[in-house]
Amino acid sequence: MKKYLLSFFICIQTISFASENSKNDTLRILVSSIAEQNPAILTEFLQSLKDLKEENLLIDYFFIDDNNIEESSHLLKAFRNDIEANCLILSSQNDIKYLFDNEKTLDKNEKEKDKKSIFKDLMIQKANLENYDFLFLIDSDILLHPQAIHQLLKAKKDIISNVYQIKSSSDSKPHPQYENIDKNKKFDQNFNFLNQETIKNNNDFLNIMKKPGVYEVDSLKGNILISKNALKKGVSFQKIKKLTILEEDYHFCLRATVLGLSLFIDSHFPALYIKNEKDLIKVKKLKNDFNVKTPRITLSMVIHNEANRYLRKVLEKAKEYITDAVIIDDASTDDSAEICLDILKGIPLHLIINSKIKFSHEVNLRKQQWEETIKTNPDWIINLDADEVFEDNFKDKIHDIINSKDFDAIAFRIYDFWDENHYRDDQYWLGSHYYYIQLIRYIPDIEYYWLEKPQHCGRFPQNIHQFKKHLSDLRMKHYGWAKYEDRLEKYQRYQKYDPDFKYGWKEQYESILDENPNLIKWIE
Repeated sequence: MKKYLLSFFICIQTISFASENSKNDTLRILVSSIAEQNPAILTEFLQSLKDLKEENLLIDYFFIDDNNIEESSHLLKAFRNDIEANCLILSSQNDIKYLFDNEKTLDKNEKEKDKKSIFKDLMIQKANLENYDFLFLIDSDILLHPQAIHQLLKAKKDIISNVYQIKSSSDSKPHPQYENIDKNKKFDQNFNFLNQETIKNNNDFLNIMKKPGVYEVDSLKGNILISKNALKKGVSFQKIKKLTILEEDYHFCLRATVLGLSLFIDSHFPALYIKNEKDLIKVKKLKNDFNVKTPRITLSMVIHNEANRYLRKVLEKAKEYITDAVIIDDASTDDSAEICLDILKGIPLHLIINSKIKFSHEVNLRKQQWEETIKTNPDWIINLDADEVFEDNFKDKIHDIINSKDFDAIAFRIYDFWDENHYRDDQYWLGSHYYYIQLIRYIPDIEYYWLEKPQHCGRFPQNIHQFKKHLSDLRMKHYGWAKYEDRLEKYQRYQKYDPDFKYGWKEQYESILDENPNLIKWIE
């Protein structure tokens, strides 16, 4: 099969194209589609492509016109004339008919079933030959969010698809296009029995739609972003002999898995599947939804030897509401970094590992944390220590709060736990009586400056205190003092780094080891 595809491209060089050399920070993407829709649906599909945001992207197009309707073919040509990008259109009836003629071993029906595999492998060949950074394959009945490709790129995966809902039959419930190929799976890869909860989760497709995120899956289809790395490894849609699964996308997924490539699905900006013209009534609502941008929450955190403390608990809770994460590992000697990679799997993570400890001059560490965080162009930044957890209802309320345009900083009360169930409340420990800013909207045009103190310099730049604030009723649980050994370690650290109490409160330092502090039971 591949020799036919390669020879075909040699034959059509006169009508092919190659994009101009792009800047180093510009990704070249080939958007490819088999166009086989009636004019009404194809019109919306092509408009969806025109609406794609292209900042720092160079997008070219490659269509295989598989229509029998002349008007649809005219729409493709009009699209090519309307855009500034390179756009190649080939006719399945004329330009590449001979590809099927060369497949002498297949009868007519098999050729018809295999044509999508051939067309999509043709697109893979083109992306490879012209050295694109990514190939984005999309069915011509899928309408994308304008930010769809940017969002998929953020996940930094070799193969990823944007989620959309389908119905297996007219009377079934809608579910994401992802499916488990092995729906009756009862064993894990080590041949251990899976428990019933795991089996239920494996088959609960609707869970993917409940929270924006990136999820590893068994299969995907409809729209697939494929990296240069995956293309070079030899991914293909060619049918696997004697395998009864008919759709070419499943064969692609199986081949990719054998090559060691994982498959992911992104549910931040669900697309719309247009099954027939009746579904076109959903387009207006979809476009209205596109205009309402869901703000992203980026977790910003510094860690140092947190593996045996609260890091897992903190990240598991944060994962319920964050969309991205930036973590500075300040020269840990344990497996803190590995825990971050494990727990935050599926969430875009920017992890920096310092070779030397910077905490002794905290302001430098916080500046590094800030600079690395804003490199990701966040919407909102939540700054947590590795021993801080919000109360359980935080995940249900915070997204509604940050949709407001009335403020740019959110402050919370912090409850210092002295054991697992009690927090301290006395003259030296009054965190639960005051509000502290831990979540801010990132405003790029501001020149930020810091409180230049080696210790207690603040987590954010100093001028965020000039932002308009919202005082939230949501509460923060701080476990940093909950164990005696942690209190002793912090007491000794403050004695070492601030022996003259220049940056902290002497009486509070000395109260750390009080034997009978005033404790109050936490009520969730």
